[in-house]
Amino acid sequence: MKLTGEYQKDVESVQKILSSDDVISFEFRAGGRRATVLYVDSISDKDMLGECAIRPLSHFNGQFSLENLAAAVEVANVKTGGDAKEFAAEVLGGSPAFIVEGVAGFFACDLKKFEVRAVSEPPLQTVIKGPREGFNESIKTNLSLLRRRIKSEHFKVKNLSVGRVSETAVSVVYIDSIADEHLATEIFEKLKQIDIDCIPDSSYLAKLLCKHKASLFKQVNTAEKPDVVAARLMEGRIAVIADGSPIVLTLPYLLIEDFQNPEDYYAMTLRSNFTRWIRIAAVVMAVLLPAFYVASQLFHLQFIPLNFLLTLINSIKGIPMSPSFEMFFILLIFEILNEASIRMPKYAGMALSVVGALVLGDTAVRAGIVSSPAILIMSLSAISLYTVPELVETLSTIRIVLLIIAGAAGVYGIILAVAALVVYLCSLENFGTPILAPFAPLVPGDLKDTFYLGFLSEMEYRPASIGQKNARRYRAAKGEK
Repeated sequence: MKLTGEYQKDVESVQKILSSDDVISFEFRAGGRRATVLYVDSISDKDMLGECAIRPLSHFNGQFSLENLAAAVEVANVKTGGDAKEFAAEVLGGSPAFIVEGVAGFFACDLKKFEVRAVSEPPLQTVIKGPREGFNESIKTNLSLLRRRIKSEHFKVKNLSVGRVSETAVSVVYIDSIADEHLATEIFEKLKQIDIDCIPDSSYLAKLLCKHKASLFKQVNTAEKPDVVAARLMEGRIAVIADGSPIVLTLPYLLIEDFQNPEDYYAMTLRSNFTRWIRIAAVVMAVLLPAFYVASQLFHLQFIPLNFLLTLINSIKGIPMSPSFEMFFILLIFEILNEASIRMPKYAGMALSVVGALVLGDTAVRAGIVSSPAILIMSLSAISLYTVPELVETLSTIRIVLLIIAGAAGVYGIILAVAALVVYLCSLENFGTPILAPFAPLVPGDLKDTFYLGFLSEMEYRPASIGQKNARRYRAAKGEK
């Protein structure tokens, strides 16, 4: 519905759309004419509204036109429009909008004021050496954290709204001199096509951007720290930021990224390599150790060293459950304790974890329900799983599947399952990039930042697995080795 300049009719039409109790309608005189401003009480700056908009308009003495009135307010960002729905969209977005008698259309002032959480260290991607800033729930704050790190005219932001009801602000961010603009456009267009009521968090966008909906592995990476996202942008990736979420999405995604910790690039290279190898070994142990323990007991006792076998036989004597069922029972107890410790209040959760791990575990062993080696194996597996927190959900599922196969087919079944998993990974790709790159397909130049982290001076080129316009990122000085 157009705003024609008929004051009473225009005001009634916008008030009919904005009928919520927290939308304030304030009438005043602008240069002798009647004027009305509408704003949402909780997300607009009322002090700035009075000082920078209503006061100048009260003293307005120029020609009454939409452009002149918009120029009279002392606000940097003023938007004009002529439709009642546009008016409502601006008000609900936090920008107070004005209607003046005898003037067709409206103008809105950017006077948003949202209560946001302070910038703090994120819970997962913590570092000892390196930046400790983390994203918060404000899209403007998150963009400013990235802008502060990349002061370049090539830093591009494309904005859109996603969600029919929520109209969540979403930004697609990339470096146009590095990233493939066709990829950025493809992601932007895919986001525009999303038809959903509400986007409460960027996790919704991650699921909707995936090509393989039922995939066991994620296809969109996440980050909580601006330095991590900045580094990925400089490699040619695209970032997606959703308002209201402290998690930023980056595409395309490679599986090896989850084994890379932000601190790897700030600490000594040799130390970083050592911790990365530990991470990889811990993941292998977390997934395979319980399955091999069950398979060895049921089918391959010759795999167990004699001394340990004697200890094991003494430990499992009198245990009423089979090795498979015993391991599943312990796994179930661990999952229940983990879920309860997360959902309960912080301090009660800590106490629950201690009581559950020590008291229940010790009591179960003494009562002869489970064996101590089984608890030891599952404890090692559970602890090792969290060395790569981004893959906990995926690896937990794989661990359960391998336990079932180990109980049914032994070590040979485990080997076949792992082979099938590798084949499955080789087939996965999203936005044209295989997630198992640079191993499948093999990209020799990208192997300098995988299981082995090369020295900074060795990594002259950006990852070819991703694909970008400008491949070189570092040029060695003359005489440098």
